[in-house]
Amino acid sequence: MSTPEQDLLRRALGVLTEMAPAALELGEQFRAAGHELSLVGGPVRDAFLGRASNDLDFATSASPDQTQRLLARWGDAHWDIGKEFGTIGARRGDVVVEVTTYRTDKYDPASRKPLVEFGDSLDGDLSRRDFTVNAMAVRVPELTFVDPYDGLSDLAAGVLRTPIAPERSFDDDPLRMMRAARFAAQLSFHVEPGTLAALVAMADRIEIVSAERVQAEITKLLLSDNPRAGLEVLVDTGLADQVLPELPALQLEIDEHHRHKDVYQHSLTVLDQAIAQETGADGAVPAPDLVLRLAALLHDIGKPATRRFESGGGVSFHHHEVVGAKLTTKRLRALKYEKQVVKDVSRLVELHLRFHGYGDGAWTDSAVRRYVTDAGPLLERLHRLTRADSTTRNKRKAKRLSDAYTNLEHRISALREQEEIDAIRPDLDGTQIMEILGISPSREVGEAYKYLLGLRMERGPLGEEVATEELRKWWAERG
Repeated sequence: MSTPEQDLLRRALGVLTEMAPAALELGEQFRAAGHELSLVGGPVRDAFLGRASNDLDFATSASPDQTQRLLARWGDAHWDIGKEFGTIGARRGDVVVEVTTYRTDKYDPASRKPLVEFGDSLDGDLSRRDFTVNAMAVRVPELTFVDPYDGLSDLAAGVLRTPIAPERSFDDDPLRMMRAARFAAQLSFHVEPGTLAALVAMADRIEIVSAERVQAEITKLLLSDNPRAGLEVLVDTGLADQVLPELPALQLEIDEHHRHKDVYQHSLTVLDQAIAQETGADGAVPAPDLVLRLAALLHDIGKPATRRFESGGGVSFHHHEVVGAKLTTKRLRALKYEKQVVKDVSRLVELHLRFHGYGDGAWTDSAVRRYVTDAGPLLERLHRLTRADSTTRNKRKAKRLSDAYTNLEHRISALREQEEIDAIRPDLDGTQIMEILGISPSREVGEAYKYLLGLRMERGPLGEEVATEELRKWWAERG
C-alpha cells in the first residue's frame, strides 16, 4: 500500500511529464553549458497537487549574464527587468519562464527589500523560500526530485512550516507572515504550531511592509477558494490588528443577555454565502469577484462604533451602514486599492440595509426605481450581498426574507421591461431645458434636470408635452 507522499510523487511526475518538454529542452541547454537548472516553488507544489502551469520558475547556478545568453537562444523573446535580483525571463510559445541565479538574501531589519547576494547551491537557495511546501525542486532535464526541508510530507499533511526557524524567516521578510494567511486560504492548509507562535509574536513586524504589498496578499487571499481560513489566521495571530483592524473589532463582547449575534462570525458567514452566489464567467457577477467579497466582509464594520444598549433591553446599531461606508473608504484607501474598487465597495456597504425597508412588498414603483438607480451598475452585486446577509437560523424568517427579495427582483424585472429602468433619464435633456426656459448653461439647468428626474422616478414616463408643462410650472414657481 502506497504512502500519501508516494501518491503525490506519482501525480507530480505525470503532470511534469506533460508540461515539461520545453523545460526539459531548456535544462539540456543549461547542462550542456555546464550549469544546473531546477524547477522550483509554486509550479513544483502545484504539480504535486495535480495542477499544470505554463508559468515556470527556475533556479540555476548560472550567472544572470550566462542565463540571459542561454534564454536568448531558447525563447521567442526574453527580458531582463529583474536582472538586479538575478532573474531573467523568457517566453516560448505559451510557456513563460523566469530563471533566477541561486540566492542567499540578506535583509536590512528596517526594510523588506533584500540585499541580494548570489549563492552557490540549490539547497541554500531553497532555504530562503517562505514555506517548505514551496521549498521543493525538480532538477531538469533529469527530473530528479529535491526536498531538503521535507516539504512533501508537509504537503501531504496540509501543513505550512518555514524551512528555517520561523522567527528568522519572518524577521528577514515580514511579508511571509501575510503569505501564511494567504496559503491557508488558497490551499486550505493549517499553520503548524511553532510557525503560528512566531506569527503571533512578530505580527507588528508587518508595519515595515508597504501598503501595496499587503494589499496584494489580502486580494489574493480574498479571491481564493477558502478566504475564511486565511482571514481567521490574520485575526487569530494579530496580523489583522495591523493591516485590517476593522475585522477583529467586529468581535464585540456579547452581553450576558446575548442581545445580538457575533458580528465577526456573521461577517465571515456572509462572505461564504456571497461567494456561493457568484456566477461563472458568463454570469452577471463572474467569480471570483473582489468587490462583492470585500463588501460582504466589511458590510458591518460600522457596528462597533454605533452599538447602543436600549433601555427596553434591546440593542441598536443605528446608521451603521453610513458609518461603515466611511470606514470602508478610509481603510481601502489606506491599503491603496484603486479608486473604483474603493467607490464600489463603499457604496455597497452603504446600500446593504436598503432592502429591509421593503417589508411586505409595500414599496411604490417610485421606491423600486430609486433602489435600482441608487445601485446603478452595482445592482447585481447588491442582490447577492443582500441575500448573503441573511444568516438567521430561523427557517421561517429566512424564507420570508428570501421570498420578499425574490418579489422585489420580480418587480425590478417587470419595471425594467416597461421602462428600461437601467437607463432612466428625464423626459427632457439639457438642451431642451435650455430652449424651453430660454437660459444658457448654468446651475439652473442642472436643478431643472434634477427636478424632472425626480418626477420621472415618481410618476414614470411623462412624455415631452407633459414634462414641458411641468418644467414651466416649476420655473414659474421659482419666480
